[in-house]
Amino acid sequence: MDDVDGARELLEAERDRTLRRLASLTDDYDSVVAASRDTNADDEHDPEGATIAFERSQVGSLVRQARLHLAEVDAAAERLDAGTYGTCERCGEPIATGRLEARPVARTCIRCAGAR
Repeated sequence: MDDVDGARELLEAERDRTLRRLASLTDDYDSVVAASRDTNADDEHDPEGATIAFERSQVGSLVRQARLHLAEVDAAAERLDAGTYGTCERCGEPIATGRLEARPVARTCIRCAGAR
């Protein structure tokens, strides 16, 4: 992407979305943990649905994914500051603008990403 300001705006928007999602997921996780403390129910054998342990695990996994994505956004911002944003880390060719618009944290061009 040739437009540094445009790339920075994309990354800032992505960072904001990720932070909002992380805050929401953290609230969800805290609610599930609080619910497990407030009950003596044997949720492991509840035929009515998912167990609290399963819900806690599922939300915890989403929290970890959001944190990893936030780290990717921060790494992309560092590449932007270093002048390497938009350059494929495998082949050194430019990453297409459309790919960066769709996936602002992309480290590789489409050809190299498909070669994995």
